[in-house]
Amino acid sequence: MKKLSNFIYKIFPIFLVLFSIEVKSQIIGLGNQDSKVTVKVFSSLTCPACANFHSKIFYKLKQEYIDKGLVRFEHHPFPLDLAALNAEIILRCSIDNNKNFKLLGKIYENQRNWAVGSDIIKINESIKKITAELNYDNKKIDTCLKNEEIQDQILGLRIEAQKKYKIEATPTIFINEKKYSGKSDYKEFKRELEKKL
Repeated sequence: MKKLSNFIYKIFPIFLVLFSIEVKSQIIGLGNQDSKVTVKVFSSLTCPACANFHSKIFYKLKQEYIDKGLVRFEHHPFPLDLAALNAEIILRCSIDNNKNFKLLGKIYENQRNWAVGSDIIKINESIKKITAELNYDNKKIDTCLKNEEIQDQILGLRIEAQKKYKIEATPTIFINEKKYSGKSDYKEFKRELEKKL
């Protein structure tokens, strides 16, 4: 797991005192909101362990539980750096959650290609190449990246998550508000899930 850096506290110190900020952005989620089980994943899009969890667990979970209405799955933004923050902003350019999850998968699959270096302009362009595969409008993405309200909302969600869940690493996973501490192994994760159903 990728240990938390001091990035947010150095770059965005003002958010440490804005716990009362109204966070309007919706959590990106899939599945029945009335499901008996809700899985919350707090992750940074530049985190290799987060990509690993998504590839090893999410797709099987979607097929066996989410698509059948048994489980609600939520992606919670916890950006650890500017690249992850911008990727998260781009992820919210669409209000279609199914499309968002397709993009989320592509972002994780191509993480080694776009989440490199320190030139944020190049990183943004690399992410836009990924969105082009899913027919996103580049002009709309540029508009989203300039939208300070979306940025504030994401950072507000991160601060609230830090305060409520005491997150120390990404990904941090909760099954019905109980922290999952097992491996990124689907069989092990499924055993924990089944206890709640």
